[in-house]
Parts: sequence; C-alpha cells; structure tokens
Amino acid sequence: MYTIQELAKLADISTRTLRYYDDINLLKPVMRNPAGYRLYGPEQVDRLQDILFYKELGFDLKTIASIINQPTFDRQSALLQHREQLLQQRSSLDRLINNVEKTLRSMKGRETMNDKEKFEGFKKQMVEQNEATYGVEIRESFGDDVVNQANEKWLNQTPEEHEHAKSLEQEMLQKLKEAFKTGNPGGLLAQEAAVLHKQWLECYWPTYSKKSACRSCPNLCSR
Repeated sequence: MYTIQELAKLADISTRTLRYYDDINLLKPVMRNPAGYRLYGPEQVDRLQDILFYKELGFDLKTIASIINQPTFDRQSALLQHREQLLQQRSSLDRLINNVEKTLRSMKGRETMNDKEKFEGFKKQMVEQNEATYGVEIRESFGDDVVNQANEKWLNQTPEEHEHAKSLEQEMLQKLKEAFKTGNPGGLLAQEAAVLHKQWLECYWPTYSKKSACRSCPNLCSR
C-alpha cells in the first residue's frame, strides 16, 4: 500500500493532483486508514499510470475518465496503442531534428538543401497527426487508396502550391464569415465560399465529390 504522499512522490505529481482525481472519481484510493489517510494499492498504481499515459498523449481528464471507466476497457490493448502513438511521436521528432540539422549544415555550406526539403519534416508530422486524429474515420469513409493518395498529394506539394492552398483557405474562411452574416445560405457570398471550398479541397484531395466536401474537412482543417 502507498500513502498519498508516497504515491505522489513515486509518480512525480502533487498530492493535490491525487486529491483532485479522487474528488472527480477518476482515481479513488482503495481505502482509508483509521486516521482517515488515503491508501492506494496495485490496481490504483496501474490506473494512475494509465491516466498519465493518456495525459501525455494530450487527452483531457473528462475524456480519460470516459475511456478507462468503460467496462470493456482493455489495459493491454490501450498500452499497445500508447506504444504505437509514442513511436509515431518519436519518429516525427526524429524527422524534425534531422531537418534542423540538415538546415544547419546547409547554412554552413556543408550540404545543399532545396526548398522542398525544408518543409518535408513538417508535412510528414502533420500527416501523422491527421492520421492519429481522423485516420480511422476517414479511411472507413473513403478507403485506404483514396486517403493514401491524399496524403501523397500533400507530401508532394511544392512551396508555391502550399502557399496557394493557405491563401485559398484564408480567403474561403473570410468569405464564409461574410456569408454567415447575411443569413442566406443560397446567396452570392455563400456560393462564392462554396467555390473557394472546392478549390481548397482540390489542393489536398485526389478527386472532388460532394462526399469529400462534406466529410473530409475535419481531416484537412488542421493542415
């Protein structure tokens, strides 16, 4: 058994955090001793580890609770998923580090670096983030081939194409704001926004369709 002070020290978190987890029913102590102090057993230690894993991956406490409180929660499967996501994060960081190092070598004249190479690390990181967040949903909707083509199109964008896409995005968002103020979804401004939206999607998506226009936006907005 661990006291709250011992568990806090073990996990390198504050006792205040553990008390808060108790208050919101995220991590309850196994029991209290006669003096009223919280005590934690092996199951609580494992649960705290799961909570901290999910926090490290960016999940908020409400989402964490909804996941680990499910009767079907499988800790081994969750750990395997954590491992995969952490490996992806490490891979992304390694690419960015390599990109920085290559840029420094280029600045010192030790290596040449074209404009496309300057952005490869960022693009691959964004593709992986999109896959982690929306991959399952988008692949179920459109299939692996279409999503792979979209990712490939994004990765192969030239700096000029990327700037054009960002410019279209800003213009589209501004036009949508203006159209929203009119309250007329069939008005001229709304139609202009729809045209810009189509052009923007075509910068990333291999082919345009009403389905892709309606359902691919979440996967692309972070781009």
